[in-house]
Amino acid sequence: MTDYIIDLRSDTVSKPTAEMRQAMFEAVVGDDVYGEDPTVNALEQKAAKLFEKEAGLFVPSGTMGNLLACMVHCHRRGTEAIVGDLSHVYLYEQGGAAHIGGIQLATLPNKEDGTFCLEALRRKVRLVDDHEPITALVIVENTHNICGGKVIPLEWIDKLVALLNNNKELQPDGKRIALHMDGARIFNAATALQVPVARIARDFDSVNFCLSKGLSAPVGSILVGSKTFIRQARRLRKALGGGMRQAGILAAAGIVALDTIVPLLQNDHQKTQRIAEAIFSMESPNVTVDLTNVHSNILLIRLTNPKYGANEFSQRCAKVTAEELAVRVCTPVKGEGISLKVSSRDWHVARIVLYQQITDADVVLAIKKFKFVICEIDDALKE
Repeated sequence: MTDYIIDLRSDTVSKPTAEMRQAMFEAVVGDDVYGEDPTVNALEQKAAKLFEKEAGLFVPSGTMGNLLACMVHCHRRGTEAIVGDLSHVYLYEQGGAAHIGGIQLATLPNKEDGTFCLEALRRKVRLVDDHEPITALVIVENTHNICGGKVIPLEWIDKLVALLNNNKELQPDGKRIALHMDGARIFNAATALQVPVARIARDFDSVNFCLSKGLSAPVGSILVGSKTFIRQARRLRKALGGGMRQAGILAAAGIVALDTIVPLLQNDHQKTQRIAEAIFSMESPNVTVDLTNVHSNILLIRLTNPKYGANEFSQRCAKVTAEELAVRVCTPVKGEGISLKVSSRDWHVARIVLYQQITDADVVLAIKKFKFVICEIDDALKE
């Protein structure tokens, strides 16, 4: 018999629901490059309304959405965007802002909560010296992936906005530096804060969010902003190869995601919390979690002993041993074992991410497997 696999590497492995598949099958389509796909138009309008922005743009990926925002806001040669040093834009988008957009990314150290020092930001901004690039954009990630799904506090966002709005030295041309939010999981942030996404996005010139992560749609992201911003982004989307034709087949799943999956995101958060509490309660000296800072559907599992790293932990969780099968601790069906897929990059932390297809039964099995593995690790490191 085959092992029972629970894939917790990322919510990018989520699958479209039956309702999404039916909507995709029935979607009314047209040529979106001509602006004639009614389903794409409906999705873009729906997203813009949710965020209280003027317009939206359906793009193939979050990486493209962030790149388009950088290119529109930093359209002048010799400009830069300021980002956190642990941000997805900086770490995991192949340097596209520089490689494709000709935009320099300047970094500030991210704090554990996903924010960065606003006084350091003020000092980082460069606007007047002929030797330096011109700061045109500041990017905030929410929720923050590498920091463990942290929800950026609204109070900090408001202070950031006030800093850029109220300091004339940061506005030499009378216009404040643009703000973009990489909101790949912004609906998780809104769920955790119990506020509409429009409140989080209120003072940002553009926001990008993913449909294909925790929202379970198969493909796509949405970029929202002003009509002028979206018109420029639409033009650049074509240059990047993102002009899709009968894309309503994909957009239909996005509409269903916004209607049916967003209201359920709290379930993912609760399941993540259950796993975190189970690991924390073991009081292992080698494997633990920061229970007080589990905000959403991402959990960082900390490997505190340098003798046992995250890669080793990930490999062990995926493996099924004869000992497990013998004691039947982690066997949903006789003869099967539990293979947990966990993300790691040879850091001191492993990462798991919950999504709609991870059931309550899966959570119970995942906890059993984690406990078995952690006990095994603790016993081995005693020797």
